[in-house]
Amino acid sequence: MTKLYQARWVLPVSAPPIADGAIAVTGEKIVSVGTRSSLLAQFPEAATLDLGESAIIPGLINAHSHLELTAMRGFLEDETDFFAWLRKLTRARLERMTADDLRVSASWGACEAARAGVTCVADASDAALQSMNALDDVGLRGIVFQESFGPDPRLAQENFEKLTEKISGLRERETSLVNVGVSPHAPYTVCSQQLQMISRFALDEKLPVMMHAAETEMEVELLGQGKGPFAEGLKSRGIEWRAPGVSTIQYLLEVGLLETRPLLAHCIHVDEVDLDTIKQTATRVAHCPKSNVKLGHGVAPFHSMIEKGIDVGLGSDSVVSNNTCDLLEEARFALLLARSRGSCDLNCDDVLRVATLGGADSLGLTGKVGELKEGLQADFAVVSLAGGHQVPSYGPAETLIFASSGRDVTMTVVAGREVFRDGCVTTTDEERLRARMNEIARKLKA
Repeated sequence: MTKLYQARWVLPVSAPPIADGAIAVTGEKIVSVGTRSSLLAQFPEAATLDLGESAIIPGLINAHSHLELTAMRGFLEDETDFFAWLRKLTRARLERMTADDLRVSASWGACEAARAGVTCVADASDAALQSMNALDDVGLRGIVFQESFGPDPRLAQENFEKLTEKISGLRERETSLVNVGVSPHAPYTVCSQQLQMISRFALDEKLPVMMHAAETEMEVELLGQGKGPFAEGLKSRGIEWRAPGVSTIQYLLEVGLLETRPLLAHCIHVDEVDLDTIKQTATRVAHCPKSNVKLGHGVAPFHSMIEKGIDVGLGSDSVVSNNTCDLLEEARFALLLARSRGSCDLNCDDVLRVATLGGADSLGLTGKVGELKEGLQADFAVVSLAGGHQVPSYGPAETLIFASSGRDVTMTVVAGREVFRDGCVTTTDEERLRARMNEIARKLKA
């Protein structure tokens, strides 16, 4: 049966906004997009839902998250040294959180995403099975990237074999909505030999790849000079590190990782040569503006990436370093920070596109999601425009980016299924998850 969703505005993103618009959905797909009157005439027998003073937009796509860490929101606020921040986070996760804790944490993060209009998540996880289960529980679309660690070249083969074994099991859990990828964590946590093996494996198995890259000055020091806190940390563990003497992007080019057309999270410390390399290798970028500045790592050259035609999506990163999974707020931060760097012609339409179709491009999902278009999956969000903080409105995109947030989302639909509606996630028991999250928080505090 066909259902018509009608609203004051429909924003296809790949086409101009439609005033008094509607979209027609049959099963998992969008079958038509147009004005309210034209679709009512086209589908006279369809069930209709009038969403009033709202905007229907493509589902927001979170190009970089760590759902399993949702229970640590606010846990590390007083830790300002990133090296110590990483150590404390890792110890708490490994020593205090059970597999069920991780699933609950990831499920609560998925609920938060659904409530904020996010329909698709690119999640980097050391507990990928729990994150896959969480996305299944809530009904979101996503790619879960199984992380791999191993800075010691003496353990590269062993670590690689552990990764391939995990991937084999995870592939059996794939669904039409949730798929698996691989994530060598970062240049300072994975040695070059392991990176080369993972790159070849990903190419052979046609697996998507995600990696943290060019995120901190400490990483720049390590790769360029073999100095700094990361270098000292490796030395204290008896791990030999030979600095390649190049930037992160050029190092990843040398070891073959860029052959996989990876999704690189952050890319703050990159120059024009690096950006050209990213473009030439069809590498994609997950831009995480709020996390970048909260951790004091800097501001990525977002505007330059867009100008060069690099595929860029927006990521929240974990709520440990961001506090919210809110892609509308992320888009606003991305635009404001880009303008703060000087001459910038980006506008609200541009960043809304990055938060939707840009995310699809960065995840290899172009032609499937990211826009409201006949034949695509029915992944969309409904954002109320009736709040006092949104009136008056002189344009829907401007109101969405500069005056709205995830809290204004009233409905989220994934593959035609309403996973969030009337203030509730419809697919799971949020109250049970809330109680468990508070239990986990008490354990982490202890």
